[in-house]
Amino acid sequence: MNPIAKILSAAALAASFSLFSSCGTTTTGKPGSSFSYDPAVTQPSNRSAVRVAISTSAQRMYVVEGDKVLLASPCSVGKASTPTPYGNHRVLSKNKHRRRQSQPSRGYPMTYWMSFHSPSYGMHWGFVKPYPCTAGCVRLPLNTARKTFDLVRVGTRINISRTQPWDSTIGATLPRLDDSPLPNPPMSYMLSNKVFQDSARGKLWNF
Repeated sequence: MNPIAKILSAAALAASFSLFSSCGTTTTGKPGSSFSYDPAVTQPSNRSAVRVAISTSAQRMYVVEGDKVLLASPCSVGKASTPTPYGNHRVLSKNKHRRRQSQPSRGYPMTYWMSFHSPSYGMHWGFVKPYPCTAGCVRLPLNTARKTFDLVRVGTRINISRTQPWDSTIGATLPRLDDSPLPNPPMSYMLSNKVFQDSARGKLWNF
């Protein structure tokens, strides 16, 4: 193959990969933020076989069917003082429009809530940082939370361990996400119904 043909072939391959990874959804947000991340997803052949695996050391979440990874994403887990509980759990409940029930910031949206371990712990949308930063929940990028919510159901198994088998392969290829520089949206917006309308479209505020 001559050099020009090689270049054109590589460009075509890159374009096709870009289309696959976007899943037909336009991403928004600043580069490096969780709002710019829209993970590729493969639909399961047997929804009852879907399970979730979370690595606390790598801060990675994998939705898998058997040994096949359907979706992979960075996430944020609990701080050392408020760790995400290790072990085997199940999704206890799902709520697209859940809000924080306690102070501080009562009413703050915890969109695409999927509880596990107890009603106080959940996987949900939240600002993602490249270090453990939560009170025990698992924060997910918005489009990750939206797609995971559709893949799992009440009763789906969740394993939370220090490491997972895919950390050194698929997990190592995922981007570093850091929402730390982003401003907090005004509470008037976060307490309104518009936050849920925007979340359903895979966007939030002006990120």
